[in-house]
Amino acid sequence: MKAPRLLDCVVLEPPKRATACVIWLHGLGANGHDFPPVVPMLGLPKDHSIRFRFPHAPSIPVTINGGMVMPAWYDILSMESIREVDEAGVRQSAAQLQALVDQEIEAGIPSERIILAGFSQGGAIALHQGLRAERPLGGLMLLSTYQACDGNLDEERSQANASVPIFQAHGTHDPMVRLSLGLAARERLESLGYPVEWHEYPMQHEVCLPEVQAIGTWLRGRLIQP
Repeated sequence: MKAPRLLDCVVLEPPKRATACVIWLHGLGANGHDFPPVVPMLGLPKDHSIRFRFPHAPSIPVTINGGMVMPAWYDILSMESIREVDEAGVRQSAAQLQALVDQEIEAGIPSERIILAGFSQGGAIALHQGLRAERPLGGLMLLSTYQACDGNLDEERSQANASVPIFQAHGTHDPMVRLSLGLAARERLESLGYPVEWHEYPMQHEVCLPEVQAIGTWLRGRLIQP
């Protein structure tokens, strides 16, 4: 099987030698420059050792947007209550995400200190791969997202990440990814025994300051030594 192409990324190196990494995927139509401005707002110690990587999705035609070519992790075929997505595209992007994880491990970062994060489409990829990764991860951070394809999860999910910590947040007024989709993902995860820390905020398809502060608290708890 051909190795996936390594994605280009915006990389924020920490003040100290990196001992942990957050790989943070953007949403549909955005790029890797979307979330780096959030990092200074996370309340991390000035001497932290967390590398942040923000990959750029490839540009592909997106069916729900009239076939317009834009950065996307996979094609979305319809916007019904259960979204119809391009499963092959999901799996390809998940493999590219795993290639970034593997690169960090090869560079000396333990898998347990790698967190997969994403907003909207990016969160769906982080969730898909995070539950299937063969090495234990430090956590999953899922923002305004949903499960893109769940059909084979019971057979494919990894025992190494059977109890991976999950931070999940969603806007109660989100018109793009409705709250019900986020809640359905949460219910599914909890039914399988995953520990989910759930947050919801009176916002639309976006992030807000209280959410960013909660993310910072969660990340410090996962990656900053007491």
